[in-house]
Parts: sequence; structure tokens; C-alpha cells
Amino acid sequence: MTPPQQELDRLATQLFLALERTGDVLVLAESCTAGLIAATLARIPGMSRRLAGSFVVYQIDSKVAWLGISADTIQAHDVVSPEVAASMAIQALSRTPHATIAMSITGHLGPAAPTVLDGVAWLGIARSGVTTMTVQLQLKADTASGTSLIEDPSLIRHARQTDAVQQALSRLLEEIC
Repeated sequence: MTPPQQELDRLATQLFLALERTGDVLVLAESCTAGLIAATLARIPGMSRRLAGSFVVYQIDSKVAWLGISADTIQAHDVVSPEVAASMAIQALSRTPHATIAMSITGHLGPAAPTVLDGVAWLGIARSGVTTMTVQLQLKADTASGTSLIEDPSLIRHARQTDAVQQALSRLLEEIC
């Protein structure tokens, strides 16, 4: 097992234990991670008690059709924005009545993203009756040893996607604990 996978498994286990303590059931709405957060969590035995599922809404049309995200909101704020991240989390929670907490992620993994959004992601975390919070992530595009991956676009995306999962799990764990 690679060091990044070990870290993801460690975070997933900690999150599972936190969800068990609180009794929360999590639902996800994933764009740039394309289901990788849910897949990482599902590696943990017993997670089915705490993970309702994940809306993998990689395309804008899926965000609109499956989650009911307003096309006007996307047009006004961009798909990678705190407004869209918040809306994704709120809509995932409202569409999953047995869930008590939702987390969404939307971002640009690059390398062909607009310069100001390249490597940027937004998390949304929603709970019933609580103000939805958003957090901006700056995704890393280098290896654990710090070696740059700038020359290989697929490696950039893979590193950023892994970093997005790690940061998302860490942030949700902080929010729950």
C-alpha cells in the first residue's frame, strides 16, 4: 500500500469512528473527485452504517438534473464556487432524508483550467438546521517527496484528486469532532 493510500485509510477510519460516536449518516455530492471520497470511505468495514452514498455529479448537466442546482447559480458564480458547493451539499442532504450531514466538493484539477481556478476546489458541509459552511482548498500537484509533476497532466490530476480526498476527509473530521 502506498503512503498516500495509508493516509487516506487512516483518515477514513478516524471519520468512521467519529460518525459512529455521533450517530451521523453522511451523504456526499462529488464532482472533481468523481466518487473517490465515497470509494475511500467504503474501504472501511462497517462504513455502510454511516455512509448513505454519493451523488457523482461530474458534469454540470448532472448537477442541474440530479441535484437541482440552479443553472443561474452556476452561470452567476461558476461551477467552482462556494455558492455551488453549498448548494450541492444542501441538495444532497435534502434528497437523502436518512442522512444527517452532507459534504460536497467541486473543483478544477487542471491542467487546462482557468488560471485563477487551476487546482482550486470548494467543499460544502451541510447539516439540517445549521448554516452550511464552505471551505476553499488549494490542491497540491506534487508528489509526497515534493517532486513537481508539472510535465505530466495526468499525474497532476491524480495528485490533485488524491489531495482533494485527503483534505476533504480531514476537514469533515474536524467539523464532526
